[in-house]
Amino acid sequence: MQRYLGEEMYEDYQEGLMSRREMLRRVLGICGGAAAAAALLAACGDSTSATATSVPGNTAPSTAAPAPTAASAPTAAAEPGAAAPTTAAGATTAPVATAQASSGGAPLSVAADDPAVTGSDVTFQSATTVNAYLARPSAEGSYPGVVVIHENRGLTDHIRDVARRLAKAGYIAVAPDLASRAGGTAQVGGQVQAYFANAKPEELVADLNAAVDFLSKQPGIAAGKYGVVGFCFGGAYTLRLAAANPNMAAAVCYYGVTPDPASQMSATNAAILGQYGGNDQRVNSTIPALEEVMQSGGKTYKKNIYDGANHAFNNDTGQNYNEAAAVAAWKATLDWFGQYLKA
Repeated sequence: MQRYLGEEMYEDYQEGLMSRREMLRRVLGICGGAAAAAALLAACGDSTSATATSVPGNTAPSTAAPAPTAASAPTAAAEPGAAAPTTAAGATTAPVATAQASSGGAPLSVAADDPAVTGSDVTFQSATTVNAYLARPSAEGSYPGVVVIHENRGLTDHIRDVARRLAKAGYIAVAPDLASRAGGTAQVGGQVQAYFANAKPEELVADLNAAVDFLSKQPGIAAGKYGVVGFCFGGAYTLRLAAANPNMAAAVCYYGVTPDPASQMSATNAAILGQYGGNDQRVNSTIPALEEVMQSGGKTYKKNIYDGANHAFNNDTGQNYNEAAAVAAWKATLDWFGQYLKA
């Protein structure tokens, strides 16, 4: 996770989303020291990586500048007129997606005051008090539960919006703040990526398991089967939760790296859908390890790779937002949950 998040900071710097000085601050914080930061930058092909030691007095990322809102694989133009992804020969086909959002804004967004959903900030107990956002349909009924796992920026308004999208589609969704052990996303601020890079995976998975327990106690929950969806950092932890919790029936991983070792995925009971940007080679290079474990274990797995889309293509508040890919991927997400949680 340190290497993954450090590489993401370096890509943000290459794309001009932050200054070199700010990138060095953040990489130092993520890696925990100058030697590790220099080694990571050298692995990224940075010919002046030794300057990682020249930022005076910095052992953690600066909070002076806001964290960037999107990861930064290069933006590439592609043909318009994307179609929804399909599956061929048991694996993958990909839509051709436009690289820009349309002038109409974000078509998937669900407003906080939408009468069809009820959303609120909540807390639940793990080894600590976990902050979270809970969204549910306003109408009474019985609904499956889904955990929503945020990007490495923490619990943001965008992730709250994703929870509301699920609520409007007929799910009770909870989005935990995985920075809660450090006081929460708002308190951690600009050091949030460094926090996640150095957090203990078993503690974060424990907090996610507590989120499933919290869901199980909600009025109107259709108990017994739960889903999880996550993005970037949250995509990686979607896979970890799917492996760790036997009650997870469906998981949708948006551009998350495969956990190391991949063999842990052999324990999953979940049907897993991977959603990836065609330009996101850093993440996509980890797909074969996941495929091998899922296929050898007879697990349910499918991937969709969206041509022309970059890392973080679903985040409609970020520079890599790709409307066509996001809409197609969301349809695939709801179809997946409909098949494995509602059927």
